[in-house]
Amino acid sequence: MLKKLNNLLDWLSNRLAPRKGLLPIIGVALIVVNLGLQFFPGLGWLVSSNIFLHLGIIVAVFGIMLAWAL
Repeated sequence: MLKKLNNLLDWLSNRLAPRKGLLPIIGVALIVVNLGLQFFPGLGWLVSSNIFLHLGIIVAVFGIMLAWAL
């Protein structure tokens, strides 16, 4: 299990090192999607939970921290 996790982290670091701004851009895109979904009240829990807002913030912050480390 630890070897698989280690391989996954190695693969991710090799793929994301040259693309340091990719995760923050994806995070901002998720936040914009959440903003757009606010105009469709028929979507129920998807709009009321703001799931894309929360995911976008987490992805963007993780991307900034990862870019700083790489």
